[in-house]
Amino acid sequence: MKQETLSDRVAPQGKPMPSPYALNFMVNGRAVTLKVEPTKPLVDILRNDLGLTGAKVSCEIGRCGACSVLLDGKPANACLIMAYQCAGKSVETIEGTSSTTAPDTIMRAFLEEGAFQCGYCTPGMIMAVKAVFRKNSRPSMEDLEEGLSGNLCRCTGYAGILRVLKRLSSRETD
Repeated sequence: MKQETLSDRVAPQGKPMPSPYALNFMVNGRAVTLKVEPTKPLVDILRNDLGLTGAKVSCEIGRCGACSVLLDGKPANACLIMAYQCAGKSVETIEGTSSTTAPDTIMRAFLEEGAFQCGYCTPGMIMAVKAVFRKNSRPSMEDLEEGLSGNLCRCTGYAGILRVLKRLSSRETD
């Protein structure tokens, strides 16, 4: 029996996926073209091919949210998204949210409320909160809590993070 290879697999459009795959997509508003394996995880592309290390590799099964990015404006676990699924789409990472000299409202709230300890989960949390605000400019505390439900923090005890959510639920963001 012949062993299946990546080039034997079929893309969603019904055409064979070449290996390596010519991936064209947007990252933080910039057009990117890369040759990658079609089933290479987005988190690996961001970190290893593009040098964008904000999305963290942690559980690798979509349970912790450390790799959270926005894919076409919606929250996504970059560990579960494969290269071919990004074709023609737009990815936003923590690096694309604001300049280091002028952090946006959400980043400022995390900093000012001390909502991080080691910081490993913070980029994913910020991206998840951004997704909530993109959907609703005046989210309730419950909306924000639900938006963060897929993100875990192992260090803070969540007190600072809850202060951020309370602060943000009372105003609009940048």
